[in-house]
Order: sequence, then structure tokens, then C-alpha cells
Amino acid sequence: MKKVGIVMGSDSDLPILEKSIDILKSFGIPYEVHVYSAHRTPKEAIDFAAAAEENGFGVLIAAAGMAAHLAGVIAANTTLPVIGIPCKSQCFDGMDALLSTVQMPSGIPVATVAVNGGANAALLAAEILAVSDPSISEKLKAKRAADTRTVLEKNAAVSQKFTN
Repeated sequence: MKKVGIVMGSDSDLPILEKSIDILKSFGIPYEVHVYSAHRTPKEAIDFAAAAEENGFGVLIAAAGMAAHLAGVIAANTTLPVIGIPCKSQCFDGMDALLSTVQMPSGIPVATVAVNGGANAALLAAEILAVSDPSISEKLKAKRAADTRTVLEKNAAVSQKFTN
């Protein structure tokens, strides 16, 4: 099974990525977690991305705030799918990170999830890996079914309490 590489620009992004880690664990998908900055450790970030495929990764998740160049640096140095998570900082409510992550030049795509979207990044990574791994596909289907049941249970409870 291919691994998911999780890279954050700062350990302050870890609370967002813990959601990704929890989901990957629940699906039994192996992963590695690293802190590499596009600006403070560019060589290490580039080396990680350049060797990712040969090191058994199938998809990479990159989370960063503010200028948020990490996902782009990673994507520029691999042909593996890269999922960017723009992280909310004290400035601009994460809009700066969102625009930096989503506005990639033609030829270097980065799939971008919502600001602080660690859960969806892991689910998208699982969907990408599921294309070639039926066991992950089955786990995704089971999660969707469980999510549906949860919403319908909440619907029944709210309807019963508030419907005349």
C-alpha cells in the first residue's frame, strides 16, 4: 500500500493535521509526518518531494499558513498528487494562505481543500489511493454510509422534538 506524506510548514499547523492523521489511521493507510518550511528549509522540502515516489508515497499533503508556498514547492518537485491545506493565521483569516495555495501556475497543480481542512485532505488522499486499492474504496464507502446514518438519526431527533 502506498503511503501518504504529510508535510507542515510549522509545528503550529499540527492541530489541523491531527485530523488528517486520525482519518488515515482509521483507514489503515500508512503515513509519515514532517515539518519542512518552504522558506526556512527549502532544500529539505525539495529533497523530500523529489524522493517521495521512490520512497513509497502515493500522495502528499502540504499544510502552511500565511504565504503558504509549501504545497507549491512540494508540487514543483514531484509528479505525485499534492493536496494543499491553507492554514488560518492571525492575519486575513487564512485568505492569504488560501490564495497562495490555490493560485498555482499552469503545469504545477495543487488540489486545495478548505482553510484548516485537514479532514478533507485525508479523505481526498484516501480517494486518490482508492483508485488502485479496493480495500480503501470499501472503507470510504462504509464511512459515507455511516455518515449518512448519523445525519438521518439527527434528522429524526430534531424532527421529533420540533415538528408540530
